[in-house]
Amino acid sequence: MLKVYGRTSSVNVQKVMWMVGELGLEHERMDVGGAFGQNDQDWYLALNPMGRVPVLDDDGYVLWESHSILRYLAKKHGGALYPGEPRAGADVDKWMDWQLGFLQPAITPAFWGLIRTPEADRDLAAIQAASAQTAKLYAIVDGHLRGRDFLAGDGFSIADMPVGAMTYRWYGLDVEHPDYPNLRAWYERLSERPAFREHVMLPIT
Repeated sequence: MLKVYGRTSSVNVQKVMWMVGELGLEHERMDVGGAFGQNDQDWYLALNPMGRVPVLDDDGYVLWESHSILRYLAKKHGGALYPGEPRAGADVDKWMDWQLGFLQPAITPAFWGLIRTPEADRDLAAIQAASAQTAKLYAIVDGHLRGRDFLAGDGFSIADMPVGAMTYRWYGLDVEHPDYPNLRAWYERLSERPAFREHVMLPIT
């Protein structure tokens, strides 16, 4: 059986579980990381020497890094979720890499400051700067989505998962959210997907 190691409050675990849900794969998930610990223990470091979540165990094949897991599951089970044609596949990869390289680093100080830092210890200037930078990045997504239903190609793909999971967090933070109609329409389309609602639309902690 497919096994996923990682707590549900991790956005990186949420991406993988969303994928598992989209594909309807039989699986078992084990709480690891955060308050559950164990990710610094020898047995877990043997699976992932970085000590991070998630980790996938597919009948003995162990894989870590959330986007690598998404690509693997899509290639094995997902068909159109990760197109094989070089240009179509590159369009998917571009948005997945953009989420890791730009969006996640931008929003993280606001997320940690507002969600995981006691109010008395918050760096309000850093939170405000992160919020402004994140809003600028979402303006790029809004412009790209003009006339499009999804980020890459004509249909839903794994390109939408990393950015979509982060967008749920952004809308859930007490920060300014500019009026981006194309982004909002895309987000609402994602919100109609049962696997997104089940695995991503969770309390933000």
